[in-house]
Amino acid sequence: MLHNPIIFSGNANKPLAEKIAAYLKTYVSDAQIKYFSDGEIWVKYDQNIRGADVFIIQPTISPANNLMEMLIMFDAAKRSSAERITAVIPYFGYARQDRKDQPRVSITAKLAANLITTAGADRILTMDLHAPQIQGFFDIPVDHLYSSSIFSDHFREMNLPDLTVISPDIGGITLARAYAKRLNAPLAIIDKRRPKHNEAEILNLIGDVKDRNILIIDDIIDTAGTLCNAAFALKENGAKDIYVACTHPVLSGPAIEKLEKAPITRIKVSDTINLTPEKQIDKIDVLTASKLFGESIKRIHGEESISSLFD
Repeated sequence: MLHNPIIFSGNANKPLAEKIAAYLKTYVSDAQIKYFSDGEIWVKYDQNIRGADVFIIQPTISPANNLMEMLIMFDAAKRSSAERITAVIPYFGYARQDRKDQPRVSITAKLAANLITTAGADRILTMDLHAPQIQGFFDIPVDHLYSSSIFSDHFREMNLPDLTVISPDIGGITLARAYAKRLNAPLAIIDKRRPKHNEAEILNLIGDVKDRNILIIDDIIDTAGTLCNAAFALKENGAKDIYVACTHPVLSGPAIEKLEKAPITRIKVSDTINLTPEKQIDKIDVLTASKLFGESIKRIHGEESISSLFD
């Protein structure tokens, strides 16, 4: 086992980093992150990390500064002779650009993976990748956590009657099925298509939702178009109360306005992304992922199994 596990955080989500450190009965160590007037980023660690097991916590939510900040932190740690650098990326941005779905486009998820590895990360700890196969984009070990252990326990305690779990698209079936199994509930699927970026059209509803309470499962709420369209379609088909469990609350553009108007009872999200005050509306409840990340960091440092957390 390596000695001296040290936690650092970029600027993207310091509250989560502090909760993780508290779980580990330690603290977030000091790192100077400065921006020059032209936007260049400068990083310096305020303590000796030679031979240390370093964990750098930074979701790569936009703007791109968060990704660049993280890369420079890796480089600085590597040049400071850290023994091992673990990139703790609660939300991995650019994950939706995981394939060449039209001519002359970038596979940006692969590019981001290459940058992270080149900058000096030795392993990755992340949660609910938009496409699980992105793990294969990295040439270093990846520990992939699942928020289902957080949300399913929460909804089990709520004990909602007549519950049906909904996947908002075909790609989310595996995730929704895991929840349905944990909650002993039937599964239904919404068939949609995207005429262009950040727009979705509901085509078909596969399954019976009449007089049922609904739990919609998704990994990302971005502009909330898919989610809100799904909620309206479910109501038109006789659904009762609609609940949502989503790991990453990106909530860009008109998302908050749409969610306020949508027939959704409660939205449960995790704190992989730090919500700004204007996004903290009454409908949204935040469940912390800090214990799961903290326990995973503890096990990585101790060379113990992480997969056993989900057995």
